[in-house]
Amino acid sequence: MKFRKFALFAALAAALSVGAVDAYARPGGGSSFGSRGSKTFSAPPSTRTAPGAASPIQRSVTPKASPSTPATTQPSRPGFGRGLMGGLLGGLLGAGLFGMLFGHGMFGGLGGLTSFLGLLLQIGLIVLLVRFAMNFFRNRQSAGAAPGGPQGAAYGGPAQGGGLGGGLGGGAPNAGFGGGFGGQGPVETKPLQIVQSDFQAFERRLGEVQAAFSAEDIGSLRRICTPEIAANLEQEIADNSARGLVNKVTDVRLLQGDLAESWREPDADYATVAMRFALKDVMVEKATGRIVPGASTIPAEVTELWTFRRQPGADSSAWALSAMQQAA
Repeated sequence: MKFRKFALFAALAAALSVGAVDAYARPGGGSSFGSRGSKTFSAPPSTRTAPGAASPIQRSVTPKASPSTPATTQPSRPGFGRGLMGGLLGGLLGAGLFGMLFGHGMFGGLGGLTSFLGLLLQIGLIVLLVRFAMNFFRNRQSAGAAPGGPQGAAYGGPAQGGGLGGGLGGGAPNAGFGGGFGGQGPVETKPLQIVQSDFQAFERRLGEVQAAFSAEDIGSLRRICTPEIAANLEQEIADNSARGLVNKVTDVRLLQGDLAESWREPDADYATVAMRFALKDVMVEKATGRIVPGASTIPAEVTELWTFRRQPGADSSAWALSAMQQAA
């Protein structure tokens, strides 16, 4: 009896765990990631399709702009002629000059040295003493005003742990798409008009991305997604494959969609659209082709906000998926 109870409990736990995995088995795993240019960390406006707030971007190659740190002013340091040392040196120098004027000199006057050469020697000593004092205080002021070293530069890294292998466009961090917004001035944006052919392209991309992900078609993903999104989806495919599974997404159908915002930046056009769509989403065992036990074959409805990117001036066919966000 105890063994039966344990077996029943284990079966229920396995079913619940499979159900939890299957609930977010679709491309993106129900998370929010990617880049929206200079608006990556700003929430898109709500729409009729997605009236609630969108989930914030969790992983992105776009670095967050760090708040500017006010410059610290160094306290003014007393220069030559101020403070204790300045007062002593000034008094000593004044006494020596005063003594020389009256024939006594700094160390006893002309009578003590018995020659005019002694006066010249005293003047030379005074000049050396003044030069030494001025160099001493100048060096102290320069050391006090020196900066404490460069501030640490923050870099978001490939999808914040997503393993992009050098970021989009390759090369240095923050280079290429998704980079260059952190630590710089605001990016100039302009309104962008979205036409019917653009909306048709967005709907077409919805089906193409799901189909390519389901077929594990890496080449198509790289063609219709930005490198950041493609790399994340490739990683999901690899993770499923390591478990001997493949995520099959079929019967994708757009139910409702509308534009949240669209804008143009110096290097790219962006458009964020809210889409509510139906799909069948199951995990399948690669070796047997069987659906993982507990997976539902009933079509589910999902609402997400997808951001698309293209080069300025490109036509509607150039839109590539650059961010996926979940609707709250």
